[in-house]
Amino acid sequence: MTQDLAPQAVGAADEDDEISLLDLLQVVVDNLRLLVLGPLAAGLVALGITFVMTPVFTAKVVFIPPKQQQSTAASALSDLAILGGGGGAIAGIKNPADQYLALLKSNSVADALIAQFKLHDRYQSKTRESTRLVLANNTRAVVGGKDGLISVEFDDKDPVVAANMCNAYVEELRRLLNRVALTESQLRRVFFEKLVSETKERMAVAEQALKTSGVDSAVLKLSAGSALEAVARLKAQVSAQEVKLASMRGYLAESAPEFKQAYTELQAMRRQLAQEDKDEAKQGGQSDYINRFRDFKYQEALLELYMRQFEMAQLDVSREGAVVQVVDAADPPEHKSKPKKGQVAALTAVAAGFALLLWVFVRNALRGAAGTPETAEKLARLRTGWRRATGRSH
Repeated sequence: MTQDLAPQAVGAADEDDEISLLDLLQVVVDNLRLLVLGPLAAGLVALGITFVMTPVFTAKVVFIPPKQQQSTAASALSDLAILGGGGGAIAGIKNPADQYLALLKSNSVADALIAQFKLHDRYQSKTRESTRLVLANNTRAVVGGKDGLISVEFDDKDPVVAANMCNAYVEELRRLLNRVALTESQLRRVFFEKLVSETKERMAVAEQALKTSGVDSAVLKLSAGSALEAVARLKAQVSAQEVKLASMRGYLAESAPEFKQAYTELQAMRRQLAQEDKDEAKQGGQSDYINRFRDFKYQEALLELYMRQFEMAQLDVSREGAVVQVVDAADPPEHKSKPKKGQVAALTAVAAGFALLLWVFVRNALRGAAGTPETAEKLARLRTGWRRATGRSH
């Protein structure tokens, strides 16, 4: 008997599912006119609203970002240490396109555009921060995947203003790049100019001390001249590497791989120099004139390296700034980009259709549930609780 009841239970469950689906379909059919005409009316209303909305125009400018070239002086920093290797870190940011996008979105560019186009009054914003926010929302800057071109799009109610804003973005980026590059070059030039002046003074003192040692230069050439010159140049390389590390601290953290590599090279140079000093101390005999000669050659080698850096920094100051080449300048758009009437009407109709369908199902479920005493009592309690919560208990 149990085996006979099992198929009957399964058949009853299938019949309940079938009845439920048929009930849902019946609800849709009963409210078909509402579910069709409601979304259609909502879409038509949304379409009508788009005709009275203020149109928005989108202008676009496309330009080639400056090639990520290191400055002349920065590229020559690798020459400060003949062992090399760490200078490659000064080549710049690994993703230059990301840098230019960040500059386009910087407060310096935004504030310049706000002042030029009086955006504070145009957007009727109360604070500069809110003006920047509106400006950022109306601007889109992206980098092409393969070509590497940067495009800037700007939305505005006036097509002429939209085009002028796009072109102004490029001009402000060019000014910012030139200003940053010039300031960096000037600081570097002053830095190495001071080092050159100090080294010249120390070199003059070392040369005078060498002349008073009473040792003929020919004797030095015949004895330990070449070896002393090599030690002096190694000492100059150590000092130059220290200057290089000080420069790298301006744009790299000490945990950066490039900084660690340069620091490792400096430690290796120091160990080599310490070994040379030990070997020289064992030789003895000529310590007085050897030390004077080595100090003179050290100052001479250091002056040569610093002079090279100073000349490179002067070239950086005098050369032209970064070149931003415009591929397609922004022209006033002839057609509006927003609102898109068809898209707005379709999305509104679909959203209204889903909302009405949900409302029809909920209404039908409540009506069906209200027919049972238990559900009617629950609904009554819900109404009472709602009135109490809203202060309408009486």
